Amino acid sequence: MLIVENASGGYTGEEVVKDISFSVEKGEFFGILGPNGSGKTTLLKMISGLLNLDKGKIEIDGKSIGAYSKKELAKRIAVLPQLSPQVFPYTVKEMVSLGRYAHHSGLFQKWTKQDEEIVQKVMKQTNIQDFQNTSVMEHSGGEQQRIFLAQALVQNPQILLLDEPTNHLDLAYQKELLDLLRKSARNEGLTVIAILHDLNLASLYCDRLLLMEDGKARAIENPDEVLSEELIKHVYRTEVIKQPHSRVAKPQLHLMPGKRDEKLAKDIYINESQLSISREKIVLQAETPLKTVSSGVVGSGFGWYKNFVNRHVDETYYCVDHRKEMREYLSEKGFRPNQTVGMMTAVNLEDNSYGEYQGDGFSVMVVVTAGIGAAVDGTKSKPIVGPVNAGTINTWIFINGNLTEEAFIQSIITATEAKAQVLREMGIKDKKTNTVATGTPTDSILIAATQQGKKLDYAGTATELGAIIGKAVYEEMKQAILNYQKRKATAKSNGSIG
Repeated sequence: MLIVENASGGYTGEEVVKDISFSVEKGEFFGILGPNGSGKTTLLKMISGLLNLDKGKIEIDGKSIGAYSKKELAKRIAVLPQLSPQVFPYTVKEMVSLGRYAHHSGLFQKWTKQDEEIVQKVMKQTNIQDFQNTSVMEHSGGEQQRIFLAQALVQNPQILLLDEPTNHLDLAYQKELLDLLRKSARNEGLTVIAILHDLNLASLYCDRLLLMEDGKARAIENPDEVLSEELIKHVYRTEVIKQPHSRVAKPQLHLMPGKRDEKLAKDIYINESQLSISREKIVLQAETPLKTVSSGVVGSGFGWYKNFVNRHVDETYYCVDHRKEMREYLSEKGFRPNQTVGMMTAVNLEDNSYGEYQGDGFSVMVVVTAGIGAAVDGTKSKPIVGPVNAGTINTWIFINGNLTEEAFIQSIITATEAKAQVLREMGIKDKKTNTVATGTPTDSILIAATQQGKKLDYAGTATELGAIIGKAVYEEMKQAILNYQKRKATAKSNGSIG
């Protein structure tokens, strides 16, 4: 639909845009990124016809934009500029209706039924219909932006050009505006070309991105390709970390603050002195948050947490919403749920086993609670119907070191292999299949690292970190199971329930 081919131009004596080529299809949401002074607004003015080209061509539907009259071009392209503080004292409807000018001809323009229907439809779409008879000047910046968007949309354009449409808008208005633009692109085939400063919003809403640098196209691709750490660091001269969005398949960038003064940075070290153990719960509280990956009832996945709670529950514990109940429990005990990883177990917490293990420039502390009453062979198990026998293996691994994400995942694998080896050597069997158990149906694991000190890239069993995790989990889990078995045997000989 829109073709930009070897376009160059700018202002008198200054070539701002230099030899840029790209095309945008009907219904595409196309974002233009780049630091200040990279030529974004100049390019948008060239596409809209406000600035002439020095070289190259810009075509809409196979026809040069210079071959269209101003009114013909206005039927194809609408422009939403940056929000201006100067607003005329029109009513909302009057301001929106100005967008129909391109569809009128002659000196005496007659307002038609079609004009009215289009204006009312667009005002409803942009959620401004209820205040159409009020003055534009009465409304907030976010509402005014919707009013001017409606003015652009009533032109019935094929292409909508926007220059930083979310600038000065709060979070709710940004989302509302971009949701509306994306819906118009998807449902009505509107081609949207927008200059955006927020790289994460651009990633979420745009189909493709043009990244500009010094008037040139540095990259034109989908958000995942354009928003690479290397490209953004080069173009914006700042360090970012790229990670996937937690709910949609789009990348998000995190700014990295300047390095801390090493003399002022507080050293973090996790050891057994920070452990608190009672019959009700096992707690470890760190002075500052640790980077964590876990399968906890609360705090699952990756995150940063200060508090770690392994809570004892009765064997008959049942709750429709156990996550909500766990958050309420943590709050009652003085732990902030958003700063806490919380696990549950019906195992007697006095059966725990823990220990510290030293490596070269790093250390590992492992805490295990293990019940095997519900041991299963994961290779042969089937979904459980009805109550589950008590027994959960919860494994905490704290690492005084700086782990990569790969090392976090490998730590889980290594710990799981060590757990399986313990169960195999101790002859723990699945009672239903009479085969060696691999765990219990409700096992949980936690890996938490201080992210200080020695860089630890890997945690597979061939590495020093992996070897220490394997040894630590093996020894502490074996001891925890022995503690569990000893207590159960004592309770049985005494004729009591253990």
